[in-house]
Amino acid sequence: MTPTDNEHLNRILEGCRKERRASQHELYKRFFPYGMSVAIRYMQQHNDAVSVLNDAFLKVFVNIKSYDPNQPFKPWLRRIIVNTALTQLTKDKRIRSRETAMPDHRDFSDREAILSQIGYKELITLVQSLSTSYRAVFNMYVIDGFKHEEIAQQLGISVSTSKSNLLRARRKLQDLVTRQLLTTHA
Repeated sequence: MTPTDNEHLNRILEGCRKERRASQHELYKRFFPYGMSVAIRYMQQHNDAVSVLNDAFLKVFVNIKSYDPNQPFKPWLRRIIVNTALTQLTKDKRIRSRETAMPDHRDFSDREAILSQIGYKELITLVQSLSTSYRAVFNMYVIDGFKHEEIAQQLGISVSTSKSNLLRARRKLQDLVTRQLLTTHA
């Protein structure tokens, strides 16, 4: 963002702190696309993602006074959206805490190389096809940078389940990507 963009965002955020509806509307419009790109990674249906995003923005407006203006806004917003999505998934009991033993570790360099051959939008589409528990762990670990301990705590699962779900999500994605590449290159 340019200094002018930052100044404009600061004015919008100040208006939100003063509970000005126009500022809240402007912040919502400005960050809706970004927020949807985060929410849609966790929710399988578009309508569910919109619902999560709306709930997240409500939390933003209620808690805007706790936001530190010396910090970047986007990471703060992303954290709220992710937490709102996880709360919704947990509430809907879509995340199952299946306890499974961690399979033997194998060399996944071939699988990682295959995943690197597709674009972001294609990957997000494939990630959305994963089961809810695999999708949540994959998003939190790979895309949002959570550690397994944080994932386990947030989702109410064990660390080994988090690791297992990540491994299985990667395997499933590798299989999906391989099929997609074979289909497009056949």
